[in-house]
Amino acid sequence: MLSRRRFLQLAGGGLAAAGLAPILAACGGDDGGGGEGATAEAPSDTSAPETQAPTGGGTLTWWWWGEQEAPGLQTYVDESVAAYEKATGTKVETTLLDTGNVIPQFTDASAAGKPPDLQYFWNGIYHMENVWHGYIEPLNGLVPDEVLQQSGATPLSIYQGKQYRVGWYAIGMGLTYNKALFEAAGLDPDSPPATWDAFLDACDKLKASGVNPFGGGVKDGYLGEWWLGGMLAQNLDTPADAINLFIGELDWQDPRYHDFWIKLRELHDLGFINDDINSLELYQGIQLMTTNKLAIVPNTTTQIPGAQEQLGEDGVGWMAWPNSGTGKMAGLPVLDAQGLGIASGSENKESAAAFLEFMQTPERLTRLWEVCQQIPSNTTFDAAAITNPTLKAVHDVWSSSELAPHLPNMMPTLFWTDAMFVATQKILAGNMTGEEAGELAAEITEKWKAQNPDLVENYATWSQDLAV
Repeated sequence: MLSRRRFLQLAGGGLAAAGLAPILAACGGDDGGGGEGATAEAPSDTSAPETQAPTGGGTLTWWWWGEQEAPGLQTYVDESVAAYEKATGTKVETTLLDTGNVIPQFTDASAAGKPPDLQYFWNGIYHMENVWHGYIEPLNGLVPDEVLQQSGATPLSIYQGKQYRVGWYAIGMGLTYNKALFEAAGLDPDSPPATWDAFLDACDKLKASGVNPFGGGVKDGYLGEWWLGGMLAQNLDTPADAINLFIGELDWQDPRYHDFWIKLRELHDLGFINDDINSLELYQGIQLMTTNKLAIVPNTTTQIPGAQEQLGEDGVGWMAWPNSGTGKMAGLPVLDAQGLGIASGSENKESAAAFLEFMQTPERLTRLWEVCQQIPSNTTFDAAAITNPTLKAVHDVWSSSELAPHLPNMMPTLFWTDAMFVATQKILAGNMTGEEAGELAAEITEKWKAQNPDLVENYATWSQDLAV
């Protein structure tokens, strides 16, 4: 498997790889040629604008990624390209990138003046640093505003009011649980706990029934990232608060901002977490839920179909992170989105924009679900196509709720490796308190600021787009 540290070496300086946790783990390696993993904004009932693919010929190059995370995506890409070529006469040449090449290959090609026309972009800092380099073209004025807004790219795709990606498909971040273990503990499997007190009560009943209530594997650090993303949001008012923590404008030593680590230590001290959590990697831990050894695990919606293959379609439950704070984002579903954009160095920007618009048409959205069983991030997607009841319920929550973004998509690399990763493992070993984790986070934040004054300035500007 491609480790986070190795990925960061490949990706270059300053990038935060937090949002890649589900992606890299799902890929199972860096030599398979693909993979994906992210989430998006809530689908709604708005109707999609009619889009007519223009004629014109010529050739577009598209570098993409995703087959291993979403099996069938290669078929979907091939089908979409063939349909577009037939409709327009424009040839589209595609390249499926290795995981470790998604960011550095685009950056290097752009620096050399030879980028692709179209590029797959992970969300947040994963594409934002290339925005700051001037390598990604803003889509405003190229793609209609209505299409940009409906694509579900999330606010993390916006810098200084300009949008740099269209959304592709959605990924929810939350918790999956074993319904049979819930029922055996006397819990209602169709009504999971929604608050922290209810979560603790459920864990107590699960433990009394003889099963480990909560946990997974944190050896590779990703569970700690997901925990931060879901539980820190409970005490934040806007995504800008997360950036202001990462750049030191807010203080990690304020109990409000390290409360999520206090709660993780609480679960440890109550004996609600599997003892081997520090010796297992993320997906090894998640498998304990499908083998009836763990009741609740952090997970993504992309993993639900696979878990249902083992536990049955009605055997897997999904819940949002428990409402456990006082912030305006408390209790909100956490989502992200995969996305596509245009290189600033492309000589075919208008043709590339037409292709992006074509990929947002109702037919393409429906086929994305039919071929890959992935929910399009576009808010106009007709959910009548979803027959899986659990994923249908997930979609219904997205389409009727405010949403929180995946906050680790804004996390600086040094904070990931030296603060979040270290604190999580020490807390789960019983060697650090939540308060001590807050002190460590503040220390690493100051260290990163001193090393990266230019990035601090860019982050501060970015936060202005996320403050609403």
